This record gives sequence, C-alpha cells and structure tokens, in this order.
Amino acid sequence: MTTPAQGSQRPSSLVHDELGTPAQMADDCRQVGRHLRLERAARAAVSAPPSLRFEDYPAEVGKRDIRISDAAARLANALHLHLD
Repeated sequence: MTTPAQGSQRPSSLVHDELGTPAQMADDCRQVGRHLRLERAARAAVSAPPSLRFEDYPAEVGKRDIRISDAAARLANALHLHLD
C-alpha cells in the first residue's frame, strides 16, 4: 500500500514512512542541541545587560581608516561613483 506503483520512480507521499523511532528522534535532537552550542546563548540570556551609563564607555573612539585601492577607485570612477 505504501510502495510506489510498478514502473513509477516517485517516492511514497506518506511522511510517516520516513520517520524513525521515538528513541532515534530523541537522540537526533540531543545531537543537534550539542552542535548548536546553545550553552553560550543560555548564559547570555541570564547574564546582566550591558551598561547604559555614559561613564562606562570611552569618551573618544577613533574612526576606522578606510583605504581605497587604485583599482577600486578606477572602477568606481568608471561607474561614476566618485570615491574621494
């Protein structure tokens, strides 16, 4: 009843045919949980939130220097982007 008709290459449309036993599915869930590294997310969820106080942050934060290569500048100029 769940096997495809003779000459047909379509798999069975019954999803439950592909399911494992409850023990196998529980084992799969445990393995996925170990690979997701949820421990770090759990620690972050219960840790103290970052400070909102002005004193806790540096007063001067330097901006990053962005270097534009000659090749990127030529390409941008050809596209009329004008990276100065």
